Amino acid sequence: MKSLSIKYIFCLGIYTLLGSTIFADTATLDTLKTQIDQQSKAIEQLKERLKETESKIETTADMVENSSASQSKTVIGGYGELHYNNLSGSGGASDKKEIDFHRFVLFFSHKYSDTIRLVSEFELEHALAGESKNGEVELEQAYIDFTLNQNINLKTGVFLLPIGIMNETHEPPTFYGVERNPVEKNILPTTWWEAGLGLSGRAGENFSYDFAITSGLLTTAAKSYAIRNGRQKVSIASAEDLAFTAGLKWMPKSNFTWALAFQSQSDVTQGSDTTAGSASLIESHIVWNISKFTLKALYASWSLSGSGPNATGSDEQSGFYFEPSYRLCENWGVFARYNAYDNKAGASGTSEKKQFDLGVNYWPHEDVVIKLDFQSQDNEDNKDQKGFNLGVGYQF
Repeated sequence: MKSLSIKYIFCLGIYTLLGSTIFADTATLDTLKTQIDQQSKAIEQLKERLKETESKIETTADMVENSSASQSKTVIGGYGELHYNNLSGSGGASDKKEIDFHRFVLFFSHKYSDTIRLVSEFELEHALAGESKNGEVELEQAYIDFTLNQNINLKTGVFLLPIGIMNETHEPPTFYGVERNPVEKNILPTTWWEAGLGLSGRAGENFSYDFAITSGLLTTAAKSYAIRNGRQKVSIASAEDLAFTAGLKWMPKSNFTWALAFQSQSDVTQGSDTTAGSASLIESHIVWNISKFTLKALYASWSLSGSGPNATGSDEQSGFYFEPSYRLCENWGVFARYNAYDNKAGASGTSEKKQFDLGVNYWPHEDVVIKLDFQSQDNEDNKDQKGFNLGVGYQF
């Protein structure tokens, strides 16, 4: 009986121990299963969130890519300049004391492909245009440019002629003096644009060239056969006679450029004046940079045939200027310029104009400039002007 009791107690203890262990294991398994289920749900939720995040990232990347592509295709730029002139006339020359927002220009370029692009330039002159107003609205450029290969480009439309220093590059921060120099204004005449077909390219490392067939000038006796007065600006322009332009640039070093340009037109009056005929231009210039010193020099000469231009001395129209400048530092630069030009150089009279300019440019930013210059114009007819000009300009 005693032995049976001991065995009973021992068995009862083993059963109790095993039972509690099994119960504990069952409870642990249930807990683990619950935790695993919860973690599985959490993982699934994380996967869904990850998918959503990846989708948002892809959408954002597409938007950025599309936006960048769009921005790279269309470019907007422009420039403008405000002038204050304070000049006193003598010998019959008028005073000039005025303030004028001379130009407000917007530039639009669009890239259709790697080889085709649109270039355009829209300008408002003198702030206000319209009937009896001082200003004009002008389309200076609007052409399609085709890249034929890495050395040759073809363009068609309205474009600036490749003549002179300023005609193709005339944004205010790029030149000295408030007003553009009078030689390129009255002899070439800057800014000068025509419509037609142009070809430009490079020949080796040191040479570039330009050829163009375009609309031409129309000047008559009523306009004194003056070249500047002959610009038609591609506004219902008479095309009885076209003009042919050729240019060559030599750049033996990065700091030196020599250029030569020709233009020929068989009838500068477009058939409207039998006393005048052909007109031909030769222009040459250099730009030489030596450290902070720059020298610019230009010569241009027209020859007009016919008894009409010959009678008024307009058969020869020519001019030149030279301009040394020095960049004192990043923000300041000084210059001097001597100009001489004559739109009636074929006459024996007193029509030549000589102008001396001396001034300073201040660039608070590389694309913003403030200018001050002193001007003295001594004309052979004694109609002189002297004074100063103040201006501000920008580009973007």
